[in-house]
Amino acid sequence: MGIDIGGTKCAVVAGDKDFNIYQKIQFETRTGERDYNAVLDEFFVHIETLFSTYPKEQLKGIGISCGGPLDSKKGMIYSPPNLPGWDNVPIVDIFTKRYGVQTSIQNDANACALAEWLMGAGKGTQNMIFLTFGTGMGSGLILNGQLYAGTNDLGGEVGHIRLAKTGPVGFGKAGSFEGFCSGGGIAQLAASMVSEKLKNGEKLAFCPDAESAKNLSAKIVAEAAISGDPAALDIIRVSAEYLGRGLAVLIDVLNPECIVIGSIYSRNEMLFKPHVDRILAEEAIPSAVEVCQIKPALLGESIGDFAALCVALNAK
Repeated sequence: MGIDIGGTKCAVVAGDKDFNIYQKIQFETRTGERDYNAVLDEFFVHIETLFSTYPKEQLKGIGISCGGPLDSKKGMIYSPPNLPGWDNVPIVDIFTKRYGVQTSIQNDANACALAEWLMGAGKGTQNMIFLTFGTGMGSGLILNGQLYAGTNDLGGEVGHIRLAKTGPVGFGKAGSFEGFCSGGGIAQLAASMVSEKLKNGEKLAFCPDAESAKNLSAKIVAEAAISGDPAALDIIRVSAEYLGRGLAVLIDVLNPECIVIGSIYSRNEMLFKPHVDRILAEEAIPSAVEVCQIKPALLGESIGDFAALCVALNAK
């Protein structure tokens, strides 16, 4: 059984070791209205509903995917920004005592990395990096055939790496990997670059005025770039070049077989890939680049359904 805990939505899925999902029940978290006990109570209700179809006696394990910070060894959730009030929650102990089966937890990026490794674009590899490239830039590391979480679950926080002295802010740091390569970061980058172009008298089809620049998103920029807009293509180029620089660091340090990139990259690979390949040719060790494939994530919007399930399946 997989338990997916998010700031907006939660879900519980029943599945098996062959990655078949039998049923999924999703509900709103409503963090502003209720505490974590109320959310867990709703999980318990939905789990009982699943037991009416899939007998409790057949339950082999539970995997939990949740935004960090958390401690996967102690099974604790420590005040994630998107889950106010979830302070020092012994989540693994709660589920283990209630259902009597092995329960494991990983942060959502690690859980997604497991899913892409076990059944997605990284299947069959021993050394794989998964990058979220969505709202933020999270990462999960599979090294020597095992998930690497680090000493206190901070392994893979690549979004915090500073790639430039100044630039869009991500992970609380200007010029960070997350700043240049995330939905929020691209929106900042777009607002800055578009405002400069408008000041210089350029006319932009996807952003006619300074007020519109404040509401730009990565999706708006990508759609304009796909249509061939030069300004939008320029914004994507900057993001893609920094993506290449970030990947070069990871390739040089970790020598992976495969880097799987989700969300924004996977939906717009054709826009990013030429710039990424060019930068990797300039920056990374050639023989390391040669053995590393850069792939779009395969599981797409379904990755959350499989991620928590894969935490259970990967439990030792």
